[in-house]
Amino acid sequence: MAFGRLEKPAGHRPMSDINVTPLVDVMLVLLVIFILAAPLMASRLALELPQVEAAGATAVDAPAAFVALSVDAQGQAYWDDQSIDADTLRQRLQAAAERDPGTELQLRADTAVPYGRVVALIALAQNAGLSRIGFVADPSAPAPSVPVPAR
Repeated sequence: MAFGRLEKPAGHRPMSDINVTPLVDVMLVLLVIFILAAPLMASRLALELPQVEAAGATAVDAPAAFVALSVDAQGQAYWDDQSIDADTLRQRLQAAAERDPGTELQLRADTAVPYGRVVALIALAQNAGLSRIGFVADPSAPAPSVPVPAR
């Protein structure tokens, strides 16, 4: 009889369960980050911008065939600095498209011209068969301060 003896404690057994609390914490943080970042990635524009050398850059080559069309603040169209009406403009645009379908329309519009007038001229050029349209701006003028709406 082991009357005076105390049994020796068995000690701590190794834990065989995996503690998943840190794993759940990390996954929840990643989930929140992806929820916040997903709308930012979806609203991004995919643009292919032209590449130009910074030092010793040359001017972009002008197209072989182009048509210069200007619109003043009152909405009057000018073909090579000569006033032109809508029917004559349509005929000249069609003639330019028949000569060379790759002809570029270089559109110069005053800042006071309503957007609808510019869109009407673009539609007129596209209906005539011209698909290359360039918007000409004055690079030496300071950029106007346009308020950007907050998102």
